[in-house]
Amino acid sequence: MSMDELQELASRVYLGNELRAWAGAAASFALWFTVLPLVRAIVLRRLRKLHPTQSAESLELVLALLGATTRVFLVAVAAWLSLRWLNIPEKPARVVEIAFLAVLWFQVGLWAMTLVTRLIHPRQRADTAAEGAASLHILRFIAVTAVWGIALLMLLANLGVEIMPLVAGLGIGGIALALAVQNVLGDLLASLSIALDKPFKVGDFLILGDEKGTVERIGIKSTHLRSLSGEMIVLSNGDLLKSRVRNYGRMFERRVAFTVGIVYETPRGLIREVPSLLEQAIRAQPKTRFDRAHFKSFGNFALIYEAVYYVLNADYAQYMDIQQSINLRIVEAFDEKGIEFAYPTNKQFSVTLPAPAGGD
Repeated sequence: MSMDELQELASRVYLGNELRAWAGAAASFALWFTVLPLVRAIVLRRLRKLHPTQSAESLELVLALLGATTRVFLVAVAAWLSLRWLNIPEKPARVVEIAFLAVLWFQVGLWAMTLVTRLIHPRQRADTAAEGAASLHILRFIAVTAVWGIALLMLLANLGVEIMPLVAGLGIGGIALALAVQNVLGDLLASLSIALDKPFKVGDFLILGDEKGTVERIGIKSTHLRSLSGEMIVLSNGDLLKSRVRNYGRMFERRVAFTVGIVYETPRGLIREVPSLLEQAIRAQPKTRFDRAHFKSFGNFALIYEAVYYVLNADYAQYMDIQQSINLRIVEAFDEKGIEFAYPTNKQFSVTLPAPAGGD
């Protein structure tokens, strides 16, 4: 085929465009559709070589964003760049533009979801299997709804739709809905606060006013405690966060103060020895740290001594075992020294009065 015949063939018009324009568009599409996925694959491979097991958060984020880039988006970009070679009528061009914008904002939504996942994922890894799982799912659901809602609104705005009346309508409807379910929303927000702030976790022992128990479940609306007597205590998350929570699960050591009383008739020398006897009884126990022991005060029927020490463990049963051992040592030490424990007693004193002079 001669050059003139090739030029004539290239000049032929098909669907409003010369054949050379169609050929250029096809070549451009093939080029971009080959180059874009290839570049993505090369970048991913290079980055993964830099980060075999662990890396900086920025590198992990880049990897996640590249991994979230879909082939549909790459095809759409290649097609969009290729169609620049063609003269497309207004209506088909509008259809192509709408399709490209839809794919674009879908991809933007995927990227935003990747960012949200990267923000939530470290918290989820730090949690135990049960701790705050429901709250984190709700947090993810709210984030997903917000991301895709914003992406949809931006798509409509790019398509020429007036979104301000729609946003205003959604705002009024949201206020009405919030007023209707404000108690549920309050508990939901409290659940999110628990998930983010972590004032307690599953397994912690809590005291809230008159209620006390071990946390068994942190739900979307309520938290379940197992009381010492065995029954389940269900508290709404909103009411729970309004209370003063004493969390014994976060205790890393326990301060213990106890008193001992001895009788007033104890010899003075033994009175001075009692603080050292208390100290010896405490120091003899493992996993304890002695703080002080003093002759504290004069009671109604006893001389009062106070001793303070720390149990280097939060386990209540271990604390009771230690206190029991201390008490037994004190009893043995006082028995050896002849020191008597005081207990409430009444003493009666009788006085014999002389007979009156000159009496009958």
